[in-house]
Amino acid sequence: MKVVLLKDLKGKGKKGDIIEASDGYAKNFLIPQGIAKPGTSSNLNEATQAKVAKDYHTEQARLAALELKEKLEKLSLSIKVKCGNTGKVFGSVTNKEVADELDKLGISIDRKKIELDTIKTTGTFDVKIKLFPGINAKIKLEVNAE
Repeated sequence: MKVVLLKDLKGKGKKGDIIEASDGYAKNFLIPQGIAKPGTSSNLNEATQAKVAKDYHTEQARLAALELKEKLEKLSLSIKVKCGNTGKVFGSVTNKEVADELDKLGISIDRKKIELDTIKTTGTFDVKIKLFPGINAKIKLEVNAE
C-alpha cells in the first residue's frame, strides 16, 4: 500500500515522501497515528506537486546563494579597532562586527553564518560565510588600528 508521509519516519522517509508500506502497518499504525495518509490518487498528486515546488524553491535559493557568493568574494572589508602599542586589539573582532560592516554595504547576512577565528591582532584575515549547504564564500577582512 502506498502512503504519503506527514512526518519524518526514521528508516522510511521524510515528510512528503511517498513510500510503500504493508497494508497492516499502514492501516493499523501509520494512518491512525497521523504519521501518514493513504496513497489515493489525489494525495499522491498533491505530494508530487509539493515536492516539485519545494525542489524549485530550493534551486532558486541555491542560485541566489551562488550569485551572492560571487558578489562577496569580490569584497574586501576593513574594520578599525582600538589597539595597544604592540598591535594587540582591545577585546576581539567578532562575527557581529563583520555582519554590521556587511550591512553597511547593503548585504544582510545572519551573524551565525559567519565563521572566523578569534582575531586579537591587526592584519588581514580570511572570513568564511556559509550561504547554503555546500556553498561558502570567503572574504578578506582587514583589521586596522584606530
